[in-house]
Amino acid sequence: MKTKYIIYTVLFIGFGALIVYRISENSKIAGPGNGGKGGGPGGADQRPMNVNGIVVSPVSFENSLTVTGSIDANEEVRIISEVSGIIKGIYFNEGSNVRRGQTLVKIDDSELRAQLAQASTKQSLASENERRARLLLQKEAISREEYDIASADFRTAKAQSQLIRAQIAKTVVSAPFSGRIGLRSVSVGEYVTPSMPITNLVSLNPVKITFSVPEKYSGKVNEGTVIDFSVAGSTQVYKARVYAIEPRIEAATRTLQLRARADNPNGLLVPGSFANISLPLTTIEDAILIPTEAIIPVQDGKKVFVTDSGKAREVMVQTSTRTEKEILITSGLKAGDTVLTTGIMSLKEGSKVKVSTGSRKSVKL
Repeated sequence: MKTKYIIYTVLFIGFGALIVYRISENSKIAGPGNGGKGGGPGGADQRPMNVNGIVVSPVSFENSLTVTGSIDANEEVRIISEVSGIIKGIYFNEGSNVRRGQTLVKIDDSELRAQLAQASTKQSLASENERRARLLLQKEAISREEYDIASADFRTAKAQSQLIRAQIAKTVVSAPFSGRIGLRSVSVGEYVTPSMPITNLVSLNPVKITFSVPEKYSGKVNEGTVIDFSVAGSTQVYKARVYAIEPRIEAATRTLQLRARADNPNGLLVPGSFANISLPLTTIEDAILIPTEAIIPVQDGKKVFVTDSGKAREVMVQTSTRTEKEILITSGLKAGDTVLTTGIMSLKEGSKVKVSTGSRKSVKL
């Protein structure tokens, strides 16, 4: 029984010595590694975090507004006849180009010419009566009143002839300007009236771009501003120049309407199409742009992390225009700052970081 107690005592003393030894060894390892402070073995919590960053460099930034608009013909008119009658001839091909003054349609004028012949006869007779009355008045053979009646009859007959000639002239429908003719909706022999459309005529070079901008940008757009635009189904970028601005804000939409003009020598821009417009507002020299993923929204605004002597430092920033990948910084950063772009949600003020800065070109936007 005594031997059993001796064996238990020896085991207990040995186990205690082993515990004391391990504690002593751990203290020796932790002490030099982190100044005696607790932490993971070897001070793992003090290792710097590997992150990516970019060095801020100023660029020239063109602040622009993207809106949609419509392409309109420079001139567009619905061709109609000013007089009623039967179409005697059609002198254009659908979809062809016509010049100003070219005859498009001829209306039968045989009835009007018969009326003109009758009116001309009456005018000749009235003219002769007026001449005779003037001679008799000079001889005081008739009164002044009789001469005035003869003179009035002559002027009436003359006006009637002029009216019929004007109606005959209207039987020839001509192109009011040079352009491209549309599809016709009448045929030879058809009876037309002034309310019946014959075809459309459009001028395709140049074309007009009509669009609107929000009220807050109304003071930043001027006549002569050059805009870029594109149309659906094409990657080509066209240019147009603003030539007219509506003098008032549209109350219902709180927008300002503008109109620009673009060259269209090949007729690729079709009136009625939608246009995606990029309208330049201002150009900022030495602008600070950083990737949008570097921004952290906080309660008081927005912040980013920059490196300072190998440690992360929080910086509050003011932002402005956002592009597809970058955001404009108006205050808080300066050229040469290294902004962290990865791992930012795990960082704290003063965290050690090891930054990898990739090559980043300054692009003029």
